[in-house]
Amino acid sequence: MIGVFVRLALFLILTGCNILPQRDQHEVGAKLPHQWSEGQPGISQPIPEQWVEVFDDLQLRDLIKAALANNYELKAAAARVDAAIAQARIDGSGRWPQIFFSADHQQVQIREAGFGSSRFGVFEALFGVSWEVDVWGRIRDFHQAAMSEADATQTDFYGARLSLAARVAQSYFELIEAKLQAAVVEQSIKDRTIIADLVRGRFQRGLVRGLDLRLALTDLASAEAQLKITRNRIQATARRLEILLGRYPEGDELQAIALPSLPGVIAAGLPAELLERRPDVTAAFSRLQAADFRASSSRKLRLPRITLTAAGGTRSADLTELVDPRSLAWNVFAGLMQPLFTGGRIEGEIFRNQARAEEALSLYKNTALNAFREVEQALAAEEWLREQEISLRKAVEQTEASQKLAVYSYRNGLIQILTLLDSYRSTLDAQSAHLSVTRQLLSNRINLYLALGGDV
Repeated sequence: MIGVFVRLALFLILTGCNILPQRDQHEVGAKLPHQWSEGQPGISQPIPEQWVEVFDDLQLRDLIKAALANNYELKAAAARVDAAIAQARIDGSGRWPQIFFSADHQQVQIREAGFGSSRFGVFEALFGVSWEVDVWGRIRDFHQAAMSEADATQTDFYGARLSLAARVAQSYFELIEAKLQAAVVEQSIKDRTIIADLVRGRFQRGLVRGLDLRLALTDLASAEAQLKITRNRIQATARRLEILLGRYPEGDELQAIALPSLPGVIAAGLPAELLERRPDVTAAFSRLQAADFRASSSRKLRLPRITLTAAGGTRSADLTELVDPRSLAWNVFAGLMQPLFTGGRIEGEIFRNQARAEEALSLYKNTALNAFREVEQALAAEEWLREQEISLRKAVEQTEASQKLAVYSYRNGLIQILTLLDSYRSTLDAQSAHLSVTRQLLSNRINLYLALGGDV
């Protein structure tokens, strides 16, 4: 009989305990190139260990430090890590014996005909032990799945830190740009006020028509309206930054007055290295492993379960006898349970977990490909933004020079008012666009550091 059971057990092990699939983190559904298609190899610097240091901005470092300490989204992510670790402990508890103890006291009253009633108390102490022997590793796989999920949640937290630091830096750059844009518009308003006064004086002397004055005043009013838009952008950006810092959104504009210089070009490394550096890719791979463990655990539901149970206790009207070992009564059971028919529940759970493993595999590959896209996109954007910044810098120089010539020409009656006003608008547009692309270069560099999984 024992030999039959052993043969049955071996058969179940060979047919029911499938080996976990061997996953390769570099299998992303596409052939990886040996290098990035974008970038400037040969003149680049290594990825900094802490990218915030390369901007050499003390206020930026302080803001990121404050955000990492006080941001409520990050605190929520940290709480999710604690919950995931606790869940892993819960799911692993089934590998150990479960021991229970209860104590009770009852008052018993007995009535006897002709003798009245008697009342006495009964003390009771009971214990129970239950343990499923994890012969096939079903509970172990279930625990490993929870631990892989906890690892993924921990990695998500690390990624949330990087994302938060990037958002703080980009909001900081946007705030500085908005303040610089406001300064440019304010200077343009001053210049246009001078032009409006000039046209008004010429109109009063009968040298120009009233239309010229109307056009100059309209142009001045448009610049004043643009200043209001820019100041509204300043307060909105400042409040968004304060929320990231975990502060009340008062709209504090900070004291920053200049954008930091763009650090030198960095070496993006190899595409294959990204799979081990990006937190979201690593987390997706951990979730894939968790799904594999759950699928393995569910397949082992077909196998018999071996359980050991023990129960015992003592009961006495005397409390001193309750703790007497001689009054203890107990029993031990060993059981074997083999599922035969469950209405499709086990097969359904197996199919569900296998499907979720396939889903996790597809999500991992998609996450990896998206990570490659973000790096390639950031590398390409930096090249185009650099060229755009050079062109706009030249445009600013040309418009400023043309503005001076336009003022001189208008004073001497060589050009019409529309040409003069157009030179001011062109100057403001070029200055504004140059500030914008300068800030975009910095923000894109942050995107590149984030896409490469750079630390703060």
